[in-house]
Amino acid sequence: MKTIKTMLLAAALVAPVALTAAPAHAQVSGIAVADPEAAVANSKAWAAARQQIQTTYKTQIDQANARRTAITAELQPLVTAYQTASRAPGATEASLRPQAQAIQTKETAANAELQRLTQPASRAQAYALEQISAKLPDAVSAAVRAKNVSVLLRPQAALFSQPTADITSAITAELDKTVPTVGITPPANWQPGQQGQPGQAPAAAAAQPAATKKPQGR
Repeated sequence: MKTIKTMLLAAALVAPVALTAAPAHAQVSGIAVADPEAAVANSKAWAAARQQIQTTYKTQIDQANARRTAITAELQPLVTAYQTASRAPGATEASLRPQAQAIQTKETAANAELQRLTQPASRAQAYALEQISAKLPDAVSAAVRAKNVSVLLRPQAALFSQPTADITSAITAELDKTVPTVGITPPANWQPGQQGQPGQAPAAAAAQPAATKKPQGR
C-alpha cells in the first residue's frame, strides 16, 4: 500500500480537496479497483480536520497566501527581464547566469519563508492524515470482504474497469466507521511517519512554490 500523496497536505491550505469516487454498489466480486488517496480525501474525518485547520491557522494561511501573491509580483519583472535578455543577440549561458542565479536565490528564500509560515498548519495536516491513514489497511480489508473481492487494483493499473468495480467509496465508508474524527494537535515530540503504520501520510511542507516560470539557460 503506497503512502498518501503529499498533494493532500498542500491542497488543504489553499482549496478544498476535489476528489470524487464512484458510488458504492451492493455487490462486487472478483477483481475490483480502488483509489486509496481518494478514499482518505473523501473521508468525514479529513473533511472535518481540514476545516478545523483552516480555522485554527487562518492567520498564518492568510499571511502565506498574501506573501505568495507578493512574491510572484516581485519575481515576475526579474523573470521578464531574463527572458528579454535571453532573446538578445549574443546572449550566452554565461552572460545570463547572474540573472538566473538572482532569480533562483530569491525563489529559494521565498519558498523557505512560505514554509515557515505554513509549517504549523502543515504539521497539523500531517498528523490528521496519519491518523486516518493508519486505519486504511483495515478499511480496505473490510471493504474487500464485504464486496467479495479477490484481487484489488489501483485504477491506474487496470486497462479497463466498469464503474461498478470501483470500491473506493466503500473504503471511505469503512474509514468513516472506524475513524469518524481525528485530532489536529500533535504531541510536542511527534514526528510524521514515526508510528510505522502502512498507508501513513509522509511529512511534507505545505507551502507552494512561488508561481513563476523558472528561467532556462540557452
